[in-house]
Amino acid sequence: MPVAIITGASKGLGRALGAALAGRGWDLVLDARTAGVLEETAAALSAYGTRVEALPGDVTDAGHRAELVAAARKLGGVDLLVNNASALGAEPLVRLEELGLEGLRRALEVNVVAALGLVQEALPLLRAARAGAVVCVSSDAAAEAYETWGGYGASKAALDQLSAVLGEEEPGLRVWAVDPGDMATDLYTAAVPEDDGPRPAPDHAASAFLRLLDERPAGGRYTASDLLEER
Repeated sequence: MPVAIITGASKGLGRALGAALAGRGWDLVLDARTAGVLEETAAALSAYGTRVEALPGDVTDAGHRAELVAAARKLGGVDLLVNNASALGAEPLVRLEELGLEGLRRALEVNVVAALGLVQEALPLLRAARAGAVVCVSSDAAAEAYETWGGYGASKAALDQLSAVLGEEEPGLRVWAVDPGDMATDLYTAAVPEDDGPRPAPDHAASAFLRLLDERPAGGRYTASDLLEER
């Protein structure tokens, strides 16, 4: 069966993607920082009958990234890498004049540096896969200027560019940056706690990611809303 590594997989979009893939028979290697929540997610997804390896840790740790890829290798390889783990830089978000530089460094380390590090670690297995693919979870804040979203948006813009260049350098792979749109997630609540308006559940956006895997369009930047509207 195909194997996927998903970071930030204990809840939100990462868990929704894991459930969508497990429902299709994919084996999974899941990462998150909180061990208890990750273990609960792994148990729930194992009910689909697939193999699920849950490895708690921080994606900025090179040793942890190596463990994720080693676990995938034992399952058969890496067909899909989903860089979903994200850091905001400040919780709640603040204007750039107030943004602590350590917070910005953390956002860049998690959202960009660790993402590239995991790609580098997994690249031999991705190249060997029948249809290797990389998905980097982006944001509309990478392309639009929103007050207080500067640090996070800058990190996601860098991730978009990294994805685009990776696609040029690795023509045998599909590399997609995907903006999932507004979702009801803990990340959004931490970013803007005063905004309690209704938002779609993450499993709605997960359907867009499945379409990419089904149709394998050219690498590039996509939005979940466009992918879902075209169906």
